Amino acid sequence: MEISVFNIEGKDTGKKVQLDDAIFAVEPKDHAMYLDVKRILADRRQGTAKSKERSEMSGSTRKIKKQKGTGGARSGDINSPVMVGGARCFGPRPRDYSFKLNKKVIALARKSALTYKAKDAQIIVLENFTFDTPKTKQIVDLKNKLKISDKKSLLVLQNENKNIYLSSRNLDRSEVTTANKLNTYDILNAQSLVLTEGAVEVLNTIFNK
Repeated sequence: MEISVFNIEGKDTGKKVQLDDAIFAVEPKDHAMYLDVKRILADRRQGTAKSKERSEMSGSTRKIKKQKGTGGARSGDINSPVMVGGARCFGPRPRDYSFKLNKKVIALARKSALTYKAKDAQIIVLENFTFDTPKTKQIVDLKNKLKISDKKSLLVLQNENKNIYLSSRNLDRSEVTTANKLNTYDILNAQSLVLTEGAVEVLNTIFNK
């Protein structure tokens, strides 16, 4: 698949870049994407929720009321889960929500996500570029010239670039990442995927090892 290359002015440079069919035109596997997105979001969970159970509560063990003659159930502990302010039964404990997924499944999920973006014409290829200083206005102008200002975009670079990252940090609908950190969730979450020429080369290297 060939796609035109644009510059940061939003103009077609006349150059073409070849998107490898083994990456951008595979048979999509929705279940692989589901598993990988689930893995990514699970890894992001803090897992620090904690509530006190009965053995962890401090409180008087004085008998609350007499055993018989009240017409109600017996009650002997103010920390009982049935009492207001008491402990909680089987409450949450700190845990790790992450789980492992085979590398081949993760790779297939990313290829499937890239294939969907290519089919929907949501991929833009840019010439390699950089900013001399970090300015949010530069990213805003770039999105306007590429006509994606109203879309949630993901800019994928060949290498980390501090100025470009800082320029986009204050924008809610604009994310920046590098090709080696690109994941299924970020691809699917973006309405427009902007790849630099260098990023395309890195993706070809990663998937064609």
